[in-house]
Amino acid sequence: MNTIFRKSMLSVAGLAFAGGVFAGPIAAHANPVDAKPVAAAVQSAAPKPQGDQSHITLNDEQTANVKAIIAATKKAGLPERAAVISIATSLQESKLENLGHLGDMNDHDSLGLFQQRPSSGWGTPEQITDPEYSTTAFLKGLKQVDGWQDMPLTDAAQTVQVSAYPDAYAQWEQQATDLVGQHWNS
Repeated sequence: MNTIFRKSMLSVAGLAFAGGVFAGPIAAHANPVDAKPVAAAVQSAAPKPQGDQSHITLNDEQTANVKAIIAATKKAGLPERAAVISIATSLQESKLENLGHLGDMNDHDSLGLFQQRPSSGWGTPEQITDPEYSTTAFLKGLKQVDGWQDMPLTDAAQTVQVSAYPDAYAQWEQQATDLVGQHWNS
């Protein structure tokens, strides 16, 4: 009898804990019944970059790849934020270099600006090393991410890329934002 009572109490405690875990975050964001509306501050269209930022000096080829990513983003009818995410992703994956097969240094069969893999269905090696095609393929994946426009850049990029280093994209957000600002209307 004592064992049954103890198991029952543990079950009730477990349910209470689980309820708190699952309801806690929701309850923490719930509006109290007597809450009064307040004026909301206007947020900028792009979130602030997360963490320490990296920067590289681009050569002519890398700059041409920035312009190709922006052109493909515009052609897809997507906003500047999509170009920022794309450029930051390419900065992380290839430093904006359209990489072919690197022999022993290759990560599996990864190629191109976004280090996409033919074996993962991104396209043929020829397609993946075409900047317009690879950007369009990346953007197609990005559009499938619910809420990508409002999520942190690194989360949006990681959801598409499925990298072993999911937080690495964040370090390129400021440079990508600057590059889009510089080249979007050129």
